[in-house]
Amino acid sequence: MWGDITIKRLSADDPNVALVADWTFEAWGHLHPGLTQEKAIERLKAECGQGSVPSIFVAMQAETPVGTASLIADDMSIRREFTPWLASVFVVPEWRGQGIASGLVKRVEEEAIESGIRHFYLYTPDQQALYRRLGWQDVESLEYRGETVTVMSRQLGL
Repeated sequence: MWGDITIKRLSADDPNVALVADWTFEAWGHLHPGLTQEKAIERLKAECGQGSVPSIFVAMQAETPVGTASLIADDMSIRREFTPWLASVFVVPEWRGQGIASGLVKRVEEEAIESGIRHFYLYTPDQQALYRRLGWQDVESLEYRGETVTVMSRQLGL
């Protein structure tokens, strides 16, 4: 599927933290008014848990990070009753189309199952088809910080 790609848990002292924070800041920083690149790095470090929620995973090709995904408690301020969340699924453009995002999503789902989580959420403006293929279901479509997004949910262990 994706050759020699491995997925590892990101720790707060990992040398790739700043790069992963840059990816997520560039992709979604506009959804978080007032967030700076420096704050994004600190926030990412705080989400580097040892297991369960929060956890961040990185897809690695040898020593090079090529993608990331997270399991966090809160990803949408207007839906605080929904928790936890699959968040920040990102693959470097030249590595897309190789199943890396699907592998990252499955790794986050495994983490959720191991933690006793049976139901969690995500939101996406444009990747609904990917998530539907992976077993996610639409909950609602709404405007969130100037963008039309779909909130989706996933039942695990069924």
